Amino acid sequence: MTQEREEFPLRTIGRIRSTLQAPDEAPRQGSEGAPDAWPEVDPAVERALLGLAAGDELVVVTWLHRAVRAVLEVHPRGDPNNPLAGVFATRSPHRPNPLGLHRVTLREISGTRLRIGPIEAIDGTPVVDIKPVLDDSADS
Repeated sequence: MTQEREEFPLRTIGRIRSTLQAPDEAPRQGSEGAPDAWPEVDPAVERALLGLAAGDELVVVTWLHRAVRAVLEVHPRGDPNNPLAGVFATRSPHRPNPLGLHRVTLREISGTRLRIGPIEAIDGTPVVDIKPVLDDSADS
């Protein structure tokens, strides 16, 4: 079965501002010692922040702009002792569509800047969406 490849426009809504400057400085996951960072949201979408408050749990969706998109298999956690696995079975940043999912706590809002953390995204990483973490009783 042959599938037609489709293209979908994706627009960034902001950029991460972080003390992490390069991928090799970043932990593999936010919970492994990542710092807080400041997504700077485009003023054109500022109204989309309405309703967010310090203490909220969020999923920040990023475009891992330095990832290698041709990679289909990796050794999990970069350890050659681990058997190869398809990237869809891993959290590798290298994948056909390098979207990053980062569960974070919103610590502060200052205009179009959010302080969130912990997050392993490096400085300049494009943000493509922000979503609230919903509990099982929420229906939004």
